[in-house]
Amino acid sequence: MHEIKAIIRSDRLDRVIDALRQIPDLPGITVSTVTGFGRRSASVAGARAEFGEVTMTKLEIVLPDAILTEALATIRRTASTGHAGDGKVFVLPVEQAMKIRSDESGLDAL
Repeated sequence: MHEIKAIIRSDRLDRVIDALRQIPDLPGITVSTVTGFGRRSASVAGARAEFGEVTMTKLEIVLPDAILTEALATIRRTASTGHAGDGKVFVLPVEQAMKIRSDESGLDAL
């Protein structure tokens, strides 16, 4: 299992969610509005880059390894505008998952 954390433009959310829903066996998606402080590159040569505040949307998905590549490609394809600030995607291994109600674990918990 892996967890995808994708920080995307908020205006791309519906498009990304609609595409992810087409992936068979995708367990679910957690969506949050987040505020970040990222380094913006300087527009003038020799100027120092500054940090700027931006509000974006974070998707968190824990999924089986079998659909990881498809989910990543789907996010990349649907979240991209081709402009700076499209976001970032992080992939982390998940050692364990547990469903609180039924005590199911592993992939069964998804």
